[in-house]
Amino acid sequence: MKEILLKIKDFHVHYGGIRALDGISIEVDEGEIVALLGPNGAGKSTILKAIFGLAPIDRGSVYWHEREIKPVSYEMAERGISFVPQGRRVFKHLTVRENFEVGGYLIKNQKEINNRIEIVLDLFSALKSKLKDKSGSLSGGQQQMLAIARGLMVDPKVLLLDEPSLGLAPKIVKEVFQKIKEINEKRKTAIIVVEHNIKSLLEIAKRVYILDKGKIVAEDSPANIINSKVLEKVFLGNI
Repeated sequence: MKEILLKIKDFHVHYGGIRALDGISIEVDEGEIVALLGPNGAGKSTILKAIFGLAPIDRGSVYWHEREIKPVSYEMAERGISFVPQGRRVFKHLTVRENFEVGGYLIKNQKEINNRIEIVLDLFSALKSKLKDKSGSLSGGQQQMLAIARGLMVDPKVLLLDEPSLGLAPKIVKEVFQKIKEINEKRKTAIIVVEHNIKSLLEIAKRVYILDKGKIVAEDSPANIINSKVLEKVFLGNI
């Protein structure tokens, strides 16, 4: 029986007078890809930020290996949770190698950092020849790959991905989702993905949460979600 790695229960988050999350509860099991889908403003990205300690939680609990914890960013990274925000957030003035080293900031041993870089490059071989290049000189797709790869430097058990295909060409989007699937299969990393590219995400996800106006309106397998009318209702505003 697989262990529930991460669970959030009854999350409430407000930004000023705006209710971003209204009683959200989700969980991710060991080695599982979980999709968070919904229209703009549904609260998807806020969930990831709240889990990682980047959004103020008014009420609710976070459980890691069934034990309640307080989400503080650096502590979440130490526990084995990595967050890759949207927008290809790389340090453009640093080289690719230096970006990797920043991603491995928790590792104090340089030999281990070098070892982690080699392990990550096995997945992202296209970056091997770019290690000395400034990250700002990379293409948009390469920057996104670097952002995801850098998130693996702490060898996370759970990877939080916020809009990994945002602004990328269709061919690169396909490559990004292939890498997400590969990370999950080869490293057994559990992944929570926020994404607008519904078709690509449903092809690799095991479980799907549909959000609308800060609430979960459906949770099911991709096949059942596809066969239901819930996506149509949510995105056309009928819920």
